[in-house]
Amino acid sequence: MTPFRAIAVFYHVATLNSVAAAAEHLSVTPSAVSQQIRALEEQLGTTLITKVGRKIRLTEAGERYFELIADQVAGIIQSTDHMRGSKTATLLTIRATPTIATKWLLPRLPGFLEANPGIDIRLDGTNEPTDFNRDLVDLEIRHGTGRWPGLHVTPLVEEMFLPVCSPGLADPYSLEAADLLKFRLIHSVKAQVQWTAWFSHLGIVEETPLKRLYFDRSHMTVDAAVLGMGVALESNLMMERELKERRLIIPLREVPKMLISTQWLVCPHANLRRSRVRRFVDWIEAEARLWHASVPSYQFS
Repeated sequence: MTPFRAIAVFYHVATLNSVAAAAEHLSVTPSAVSQQIRALEEQLGTTLITKVGRKIRLTEAGERYFELIADQVAGIIQSTDHMRGSKTATLLTIRATPTIATKWLLPRLPGFLEANPGIDIRLDGTNEPTDFNRDLVDLEIRHGTGRWPGLHVTPLVEEMFLPVCSPGLADPYSLEAADLLKFRLIHSVKAQVQWTAWFSHLGIVEETPLKRLYFDRSHMTVDAAVLGMGVALESNLMMERELKERRLIIPLREVPKMLISTQWLVCPHANLRRSRVRRFVDWIEAEARLWHASVPSYQFS
């Protein structure tokens, strides 16, 4: 007979990448989980899981078997929960910087929840990178260069860094780049593109002392520009709504072309085997493509 219980136990071990976590999820002991895995291996005549130090990993046969059964087992679990009127939902924990979480992800999140009613979301807003060996986080949208060895890393979108200001500060497309030296410049100190590099790229020398305003959060930089406190240099990803609502405008006649990826989807490779993570990754990548297609064209210099 097909060992359905052992298959389900293997599915949870592979999804959670841990015997102990699977045991806790199933409300059984780790030894009971190990016993079910051994029974399944005997039934299949192959080894599915091996230990590496204190951790486990799937063998090549285990990886192949999980790929074959994952969608079907997840569907059976979901259907069974539905039939018994289960009120519990799968929790997906996402970590992101406060700016990307507030400015870009949050307005889109209702679409994911509507399409995935069996998944609950926990969204942690922080600039601290996740330690996936310690923190119970499924996926992170991480700000930085994208160089994090040992993790699955993929860019979210390619962003444009644009000088922007309130329409009360200057008219749209009315200034030359050097004219910005006359305004207070708003800095986001953790941004990948800074004013000094921007002016240097254009061959503009900052000869006189400049008026500056510094923030350690991009969303504060955007909000300060909306309030007319100066000219900000920020990613169009972070100020999508403000640009659409014309609370921010581009004061330059021609925009220097600065394209860069600063937001990345990051997680351990094993986390991509979790159905909830795969669903979210597929969804957010589709949202990113839609966003990219909707970005207006600018007159680049």
